[in-house]
Amino acid sequence: MTLPETKALKRVVCALDLGAVRIGVALSDELGLLAHPRGTLQARPRPKFLAALREIVETEGVGRIVVGFPLDMRGTEGEAARRARALAQDIADATGCDVELVDERLTTVQAKRSLTASEVFGQKARDRIDEASAVVILQAWIDTRTARRKRGKT
Repeated sequence: MTLPETKALKRVVCALDLGAVRIGVALSDELGLLAHPRGTLQARPRPKFLAALREIVETEGVGRIVVGFPLDMRGTEGEAARRARALAQDIADATGCDVELVDERLTTVQAKRSLTASEVFGQKARDRIDEASAVVILQAWIDTRTARRKRGKT
């Protein structure tokens, strides 16, 4: 007997690092322990981006999307954060997924360090920075959620 797929059965989490040209994509494993890079999507035109994201959601069994939220260093919202909030709403409407905004301050710095540690330099690093940033966003989200669960159980 096969159960119909519902949102509750979808366990994969997708993270997006929003950019004006490219949007980095990362997906969790099904256990929700590790973030993995999944390339980039073109940000424009928006309908094409949303269609490509919808395809990822359907083929990968994504139930939640975590979107990098570009707060300024004081933690306040500027124009980029307002644009991210609007795009997050479009993503939720287009995919039917729960969408969560996550502070992305310093994720690009962490992503650059990770690429350097992996000996990825130059143009190759520039080509992969968006997906690497999405991995950092998602792994931080996973780690925070895991820590909260552990604190709640002890």
